[in-house]
Amino acid sequence: MDHVERNIAAVRARVAEAALRSGRAPEEVTIVAVSKFVELPLIRRAMELGMDILAENRVQEMERKRPELPGARWHIIGHLQTNKVKQAVGTAELIHSVDSLHLLEAINKRAAEINVIQDMLLEVNISLEESKYGLTIEEFRGIINKLKDYPSVRLRGIMTMAPNFEDKELCRPIFRAARELYMNLRSELEGIDILSMGMSGDFEIAVEEGATHVRIGSAIFKAI
Repeated sequence: MDHVERNIAAVRARVAEAALRSGRAPEEVTIVAVSKFVELPLIRRAMELGMDILAENRVQEMERKRPELPGARWHIIGHLQTNKVKQAVGTAELIHSVDSLHLLEAINKRAAEINVIQDMLLEVNISLEESKYGLTIEEFRGIINKLKDYPSVRLRGIMTMAPNFEDKELCRPIFRAARELYMNLRSELEGIDILSMGMSGDFEIAVEEGATHVRIGSAIFKAI
């Protein structure tokens, strides 16, 4: 058994245990394998083991790897610049990181041009950490009120990131607040089914607090 296989087995077990602790089925949680900075052989091995949803921070990395990884489903999770929208729309299955009305407008325009409906999440900066991208709650509400003006995008839910606390329990109130926002959104709009939160250092807490998608990189790919 190689280290990727061991890591994936461990991550799946930890996700399952966290889901069960919170009264959820493990199948309710999707593991997104973050492939940034990862070499192709390791990504291929992860895909062989069922990790077919891959995420990149940068569109150009997705574009570089995509021809080499047939069958992969691509997500964009990093800050998306408007000049990269053309490459992302219609290629990425899901854009997690829509963090401004300007970006939403650009995505909608490109999706209309190529006649697709682009699935996306709104990134909300729950912690108001200055070093992180994301909408404030007020900006989030403003975009929700304008969504009908952008028919070529389909909002699927919310993404958030917690600060890199040494004590990971400090992430819990942030994830809990994101879940509350997500549940309120589900009560308002149809088709809301994704709460993307939790990474290698804090995904178990995120799952306990309701994450439907966790974004895991080093815990899958790093040799320990």
